[in-house]
Parts: sequence; C-alpha cells; structure tokens
Amino acid sequence: MLKGFEVEMYTGKPNGMVVGVAAEAARELADFVTEPDNRNLEYTTPPEASYRRQLELLLEPRQRLRSWLTPRGLTLLPGSTLSMGDSHRFERSDPANAYHDTIEAAYGTRVVTASVHINLGMSAMEPLFAGLRLLRCEAALLLAMSASSPFIDGEISGAHSQRWLQFPLTPPRVPLFGSHGHYVAWMDEQLAAGSMFNVRHLWTSVRPNGDDRPHDLNRIEIRICDLIADPRLLLAVTAFAELRLHQLLAEPERHDPLRASRLGAEALADLADANDRVAARSSLSGTLLDWRTGRPIEARQWLERELVAMAPLAAELGLDEVLAPLQPLLAEGNVAMRWLERHRGGESVASIISAEAAALAEQEMLQAAWLATDASHALG
Repeated sequence: MLKGFEVEMYTGKPNGMVVGVAAEAARELADFVTEPDNRNLEYTTPPEASYRRQLELLLEPRQRLRSWLTPRGLTLLPGSTLSMGDSHRFERSDPANAYHDTIEAAYGTRVVTASVHINLGMSAMEPLFAGLRLLRCEAALLLAMSASSPFIDGEISGAHSQRWLQFPLTPPRVPLFGSHGHYVAWMDEQLAAGSMFNVRHLWTSVRPNGDDRPHDLNRIEIRICDLIADPRLLLAVTAFAELRLHQLLAEPERHDPLRASRLGAEALADLADANDRVAARSSLSGTLLDWRTGRPIEARQWLERELVAMAPLAAELGLDEVLAPLQPLLAEGNVAMRWLERHRGGESVASIISAEAAALAEQEMLQAAWLATDASHALG
C-alpha cells in the first residue's frame, strides 16, 4: 500500500524556546513550505510503498534543514503545541496571503500546532470509504499513541493532546460517509452553506483526499495524530493503520463499522468524536467506547487486542519489525505521558523540551547511520 507523510515541526533555540523562521527556510530550501504561522514549517514525502524508503524520505529533508538551522543557532523542537512559545499572538509567515488572513481572523492561534498527516493510498471508492469509516472509528487509538502536546506557553495544558482539543474541527459535525456519492453531496452542501471555505477546509480526524476533491480521490488522510517526531515510531503507527485496512479488505463484514457494529451511522460518528476527545485528554489511559459494541475499553487494552489479532498478518507481510516500536510505547507510555512524568519529578517544561530536542537530533543521526548500513532486511 502506498503511503506518504505531511510533517509539520517547530523551529527554535536549543533551550526549547520557539523561534519562527519558516518563511526564510521555505525560500532557501527545496521541499519545505510554510504554514500560516511562521513558527512551524512543513515537508512532504512522496508516495512510496517501502517502509525503508519512507524512512529515508523522512530523514533526508530534516538533515538538510538541520544543516541550515545550525549556523543560526536553531534546531527542531518536538511536540505539537507551543510548549515554550507565546500562543497569544499570531506570527504570520506571509502577511500578504489572503487565505492566511481568513484563517487568522476565524481561528487565531488555535491553528498554530504541529502534527503529522499520514496518507494511505486506495483508489477503488467502495474500499476507500469503508477504510475511511474504520479509521474514523479508530482514530482515537492513533491519537492515543501519538499524543505529544501536554505543554503550552511553558505550562501544563491539562491534556495529553492539547493540540487536538484546541484545533478548530471544521465543520464541527461530520457524518460517517456511507459512499462516495454521500461524501460528494455532503461536500456540495457545506460549500453552498459557507460552513467550509473550500474543498480543503474539511478539518476532521480522517478524510478522503485526492487531486480533485471531492470527485477524484486516491487516498485516506489521517489528520488526528500529534507530531510523531521519531520516524521509526511514525512508521510503526502507519503500519498499524495499514494493517487494519488490510484486515478490512480481507473481511469487510467484520471490520467495516456500518456492517459490523450494533450502532447506526449517526451514533458511530458521535462515538468516534467522543472517543477522540477522551484520547486527547488521557491518551493510552483513556476509557473509550468500542465501536463494535458500544462498551467501554481502555485505549491501551484496545491497542493490545488489535496488535495480537493482526500479528499473523504482520508476519505474513513482513511488517512485524516495523510494528516493533509500539510494544515499548504501550509499556512505557507515549511522549506526552513520559514528559508529564518527568515534570511531576521536578523537571521544568523548558528543560524537558531542551533535552528532548537534543535527543531527537541524536536519534535522527543514529537512524541515518543505520540506513547507511546493509539493513534492508529489517524494514519492508
């Protein structure tokens, strides 16, 4: 299955303070683009089925960016909110951009977040929308694994994913699409009503994507994940989602929520949105509702159950090694949980972000060195 990533990251000082240089970096470096706020910038990896190749594609732009940042005394910062920034002011990357005017006026700094969007290629419409339904109903699990925004403005935010709680979901209610035709008709209604600025303005946990939305679609875009700064962990989360889609394709009657759940489409959409909010607050420790039955289950337990069920398929497809980082994540906690534990132990937000930024740079160097060796057997 083809996959690709849209990665947003903050830039800043080694002490953790966010410093915006996105406009300048995008002018001088190929493959980087700005967001409305100048403090984070984005790069995209092209569609590629190989996980090993995607690791290369994730690391290479960062190496070039780091070479550009280092002489300026700057680095890349982990986390999905302004952990050591000022969330009360907007720092425009392109003051002349009319669309950015609209975004700032409508949402302010609620949109000043960093995340990763995971794109999984599917071209047939019926499987694509079945996959969309499945991942929408399990999006909370992906957020639970990726939560990395427990801080904002140097303080505890009160959530594991402050990003997801503050980001303006648009429109606020999105149905569970029963078909491509349902999606097209609903999109036309939203655009006519003015609840969306354009076809891109569907800001929800998971959405269909393609070259000419809403008609020409070729992938599912997972938007709910906080920034997963560790490329190997990002690939593991992606493999989890891909394997769920393979299970759906093999047995749609067991894995398509519209066919396998006791609940109707409207109740499923409400359940998914409620689960997303719980995962944003408590991530792996949150009590979610299983879309199959409506019964409560801890996010960590749900993930463990799915990993056991998909283990034979993962081995068959050679993805068991790609999935491997999920086991320590479930055992030790995600980024937000580990950061909060350190903060409870007496570390300041600044010291945590500073140490994690240095650790991320070292991690990327080690992964790049690993790729330079003959390790082709380890990643599919």
